[in-house]
Amino acid sequence: MKDVTYDPEDESTYECFSCGTVVNASAPGTCPECGADMRNRRTPIE
Repeated sequence: MKDVTYDPEDESTYECFSCGTVVNASAPGTCPECGADMRNRRTPIE
């Protein structure tokens, strides 16, 4: 694998764990629709 430089200001795609809302943001924290936690879609879930 190739190392990627991490920049927290870069926008990524985030998905809500609860309602499934998808947003492009740098770090949304909580869902703008329902307030639940968001996950970065680049990070795999095991």
